[in-house]
Amino acid sequence: MNKPLLATLATLVITGAGMAPAVAATQTGGAAPASATKTVGAAPALRAVDFAGTVALSNCSGSLVRFPASADSDPALVLTNGHCLETGFPEPGEVIVGQSSSRSFGLLNSAGTRVATLRAAKVAYSTMTDTDITIYQLTRTYAQIRGSYGISALTLNDSHPVAGTSIKVVSGYWKRIYSCSIDGFVYRLKEGDWTWKDSVRYTSACDTIGGTSGSPVVDTATGKVVAVNNTGNEDGERCTVNNPCEVDQSGNVTVRQGINYAEETYQIPACFTTGNRLDLNASGCVLPKP
Repeated sequence: MNKPLLATLATLVITGAGMAPAVAATQTGGAAPASATKTVGAAPALRAVDFAGTVALSNCSGSLVRFPASADSDPALVLTNGHCLETGFPEPGEVIVGQSSSRSFGLLNSAGTRVATLRAAKVAYSTMTDTDITIYQLTRTYAQIRGSYGISALTLNDSHPVAGTSIKVVSGYWKRIYSCSIDGFVYRLKEGDWTWKDSVRYTSACDTIGGTSGSPVVDTATGKVVAVNNTGNEDGERCTVNNPCEVDQSGNVTVRQGINYAEETYQIPACFTTGNRLDLNASGCVLPKP
């Protein structure tokens, strides 16, 4: 996993990298230029992708998110990984809903500067089964956050991502943006005791590290979130923790050392109704239930 920083952080401190750098940095091309660029032919213009709406957790990255049908008066939500949950990794098969939380999040502006501290009211949903997500409900609404800090939430796309899409993985923890494309999709991604379905595989340029867990994966053409960054094969091992393997429909296993992955987010909006209220029995909701 692009895990919460434990040994990884200790190594970075020893080598002088320390915590998130004071000045925002980019990797592999970084964010798109301020003026949108246009690709050849009828392809859509690329949007500038920056840090606005991303958050830094104590050990992970995340983002302030909304759904296509969310209202400004709804309680705001933060999306990160299931394995970033402050109470520890959810067990295989475990689904957590409505858990009390007062976790804090550093809200970033477009330049990667921390402009506010947001606080959770509860864990709306968390699991590491089939996917790897935690969704926190905050104590403030979208309108209150935008009115106070001028920051809007990122919107989750509600359709399946497409191979070849240009993406950026935006880490609020490291204040770093990784640029690559969606290489394809993995029928089953297995890591230790956990298995995730229909995962996104990046091209090699997105060489994400510990602390990037929970980063939003943004489609550069639309500016919408299509996945949440979660893991990569570090050592070439087969299906072990920090070394996920790909399993196809016939059970064949492929190991891709140095390649990183994300979990799709298009399924999430169908599971939230009016007022950003979780409803796992809603029509079209396929997220695992407790």
